[in-house]
Amino acid sequence: MAETTPPEIVDSHCHLDFPDFADELPDVIARARAAGVTRMVTICTRLRAEPSVRAIAERFEGVYYAAGTHPMSAHEEPLIRTEDLVALAAHPKFVGIGETGLDYHYTAESKEIQQVSLRLHIEAAQETGLPLIIHTRGADEDTARILTEGMKAKPYGCVMHCFSSGAALARAALDLGFYLSMSGIATFPKSQELRDIFAAAPLDRILVETDSPYLAPPPHRGRRNEPAYTALTARIGAQVYGLDYADFAAHTRANFDRLFWKAKP
Repeated sequence: MAETTPPEIVDSHCHLDFPDFADELPDVIARARAAGVTRMVTICTRLRAEPSVRAIAERFEGVYYAAGTHPMSAHEEPLIRTEDLVALAAHPKFVGIGETGLDYHYTAESKEIQQVSLRLHIEAAQETGLPLIIHTRGADEDTARILTEGMKAKPYGCVMHCFSSGAALARAALDLGFYLSMSGIATFPKSQELRDIFAAAPLDRILVETDSPYLAPPPHRGRRNEPAYTALTARIGAQVYGLDYADFAAHTRANFDRLFWKAKP
């Protein structure tokens, strides 16, 4: 019987420059493609790592990148400059701003500098037209407030990466026209409340991601995650929406193309 080609899907957020993938990138990319993951966005979380992240995107077809200062690193890194992000956006494979955001779970003591950094990233998204990539944990109210203030000043696109916050932040983000990204967290048995939040969201606002090497979905939970496993998370997403896998993959792919317009084929 002839082999069937898996439906194409996009991993909207991974970290291919992390040491977990050292010396194995060609195999990781090959496994992703075999699983139907034809495009992926690798995320730079500290600007000093941008050259190495860019080099990965330049090396592999279908790999794009974004850059910013992760909120948990905001107190350790030089304060980002909007003009530096705007300059990076000239690269044809630079497709997003961030990840940025607020994390009060582990780094609440640096919340003031996190908020300053987030606002600078928002300005870069507004100036470039590229989507903002938001990480938020334990900071739902401040995240919603700052994102809303930014939108009132000048519109911009945004994805709530690895969304695992509450229903109120989901609704605030959706009301702003933003997207929610489903990670392996949504596949965990105890994540029914999160799956319910996704089920209440419009299908045309959903992306999928791995956040690899973190948050591997079953049956790989507890081990290294990789872009190929986007398909495993998306299969759960299809169940959440009552769709077959191919339909869900097509919807999330179209959503990705709309938001990450520079990475559209």
